[in-house]
Amino acid sequence: MREYLTKEAFSSIIDAIKKGTKIQRHIADQVAVAMKDWAMSKGVTHYTHWFQPLTGATAEKHDSFFTPIEGGRAIERFSGGMLIQQEPDASSFPNGGIRNTFEARGYTAWDPTSPAFIMGTTLCIPSIFISYTGETLDYKAPLLRALHSVDEAATSVMHYFDKNVEKVTPTLGWEQEYFLIDSALHQSRPDLVLTGKTLLGHAPAKGQQLDDHYFGSIPTRVMNFMKELEIECMKLGIPVTTRHNEVAPNQFELAPMFEEVNVAIDHNSLLMDVMGRVANKHHFKVLLHEKPFAGINGSGKHNNWSLATNTGENLLSPGKNPKKNLQFLTFFINTIKAVYEYADLLRASIASANNDHRLGANEAPPAIISVFIGSQLYKVLNELEKVTDGKLSPEEKTELKLNVVGKIPEILLDNTDRNRTSPFAFTGNKFEIRAVGSSANCAEPMTVMNAIMAKQLRDFKVEVDALIEKGLKKDEAIFNVLREYIKQSKNIMFEGDGYSDDWAKEAKKRGLSNLKTTPEALKKEMDKKFVELYEELGIYSHREVEARNEIKLEKYSTTIDIEARVIADIARNHIIPAALNYQNRLIENVKGLKDIFSEKEFKAIAKEQLSLITQISENVSKIKLGVEELLVAKEKAKGTSDSQKQAEAYCFNVKTLFDGIREASDALEMMVDDELWPLTKYREMLFTR
Repeated sequence: MREYLTKEAFSSIIDAIKKGTKIQRHIADQVAVAMKDWAMSKGVTHYTHWFQPLTGATAEKHDSFFTPIEGGRAIERFSGGMLIQQEPDASSFPNGGIRNTFEARGYTAWDPTSPAFIMGTTLCIPSIFISYTGETLDYKAPLLRALHSVDEAATSVMHYFDKNVEKVTPTLGWEQEYFLIDSALHQSRPDLVLTGKTLLGHAPAKGQQLDDHYFGSIPTRVMNFMKELEIECMKLGIPVTTRHNEVAPNQFELAPMFEEVNVAIDHNSLLMDVMGRVANKHHFKVLLHEKPFAGINGSGKHNNWSLATNTGENLLSPGKNPKKNLQFLTFFINTIKAVYEYADLLRASIASANNDHRLGANEAPPAIISVFIGSQLYKVLNELEKVTDGKLSPEEKTELKLNVVGKIPEILLDNTDRNRTSPFAFTGNKFEIRAVGSSANCAEPMTVMNAIMAKQLRDFKVEVDALIEKGLKKDEAIFNVLREYIKQSKNIMFEGDGYSDDWAKEAKKRGLSNLKTTPEALKKEMDKKFVELYEELGIYSHREVEARNEIKLEKYSTTIDIEARVIADIARNHIIPAALNYQNRLIENVKGLKDIFSEKEFKAIAKEQLSLITQISENVSKIKLGVEELLVAKEKAKGTSDSQKQAEAYCFNVKTLFDGIREASDALEMMVDDELWPLTKYREMLFTR
């Protein structure tokens, strides 16, 4: 930008990024010309407004710089108006009833806070996506509103501690888990191609039980893929720093340095696209489904969230003196209180048909939202809880400053252990939201996280100011409010094993929700308290909340519907014919034995073959009847008009029928001749390097 922009234009863009100021039209024209010149110097011929609709994938419509003019000539043209706005079709994207098919117009608008980039010969301009009537139809627009809200609220609270702070920026470091399988093997599995997961397949003799893959030596072919991926990431400014083998066979992880939330999410969305492109060159297929293989670990995308000031401070990192530690405790305890108050909303933000398979298994936290902070910090909060009401005595002030608040940095030196069973864990200087799924757009949980934090900090400021007006000193007012928050939100703090049955019982006693399925979580999302939160902060209108809830319910039902159709197709057209083919071979074998041996000898010799024939028939019958029952249930669910009830029907009446079909199919896999079995097996997909 320094090379191509005027000083005025450069300053205007920087102010827009750092302060949120508007960019004037004449500045936009300058930026557009500079952006075009830069892009064309790199061989670019087209531009697109790159946006993130509610499909879960990114979207782009390419337009050429080439513009015909009089006299049969042409020029390359790109104006400020073209930079600022494009018009893709709004009715063809998920909109939850906001747009009718005949109301097609929608707009993409440039987001200057996220860098433009080049993919191939196309200039990509990060943008928001809104309908003709102004409702948001993407992930980015509400995220930007949530980031603005938390900036205002956190900056206001920071003025208790440092008047020089002008801006608070939420930061995010995501950890992307994924599987790699050979692309030819991927194409041989219709379920993987159409749903991203294996709907059938017997567990291999060796899976992850030897714990020999995690952090192991990276296979050469995979390393070549990783190297090229990192080079492409470097070209696009994605600061990836970590790569390693994950727990399951052929599972891997990539992670960057933390960045400002909006840019981090754009980078993650871009990365998922780039991963697929690079993998194709190495004859791999990247699987981002949360649970592509039964019986082994699925894939998540831990979101490491914190708050940073323009003066360079991490607000979730303790300081060297009691004042800085009181600042740390303020934001630390307010985060816990926010999660306590809005736990169900946070749970809904990571709900999906794919993630339902993963949550609660031995590689992901349970559906119960709890907060892990470590035993030492838990003791600190217990000490703070004992602070007396009102003004502190000199002895209490000394005790707090020296023995409680002052010792926090020392405590944290030995308090960096992680609780992998906790969906929301403090890890030294940030909170790790562990329940986000690998294919998810981080924008949704980050919108919720920053929105609930903004609301909580607003409420905190009001309560502290009220106590100060009553005559309490600032520190005493802060301690008093924090003490009450600890008492109110204690139930959500849990240090033990989140997988245990005892915790589920204990959580119920504490009044914590256990929303195991997406329909249950999305039903909670529409609670009046949550809708009012969004409206108060200006993140969504009531109509937008309803529309997004509708979209997520429809996506859930459609996902299960597709899986049902695919499993029925494979069972009827692949599994049953293969089983009958092998059964016919056995029958021919039995007939031959009967011709050769006497009746007595035949019964002894053909015993196992006859048993196999019977078992095959029984399992074929189970599959046939199971598929028929499944298709009836699917059609009944599909005919339900109410989106919530339809999702519940797919969840409780359709998805539950998959297991019986799978069980019979997997049994046949262990009987039928390997040469005749129509599907590539787990052992081949997971252990082909």
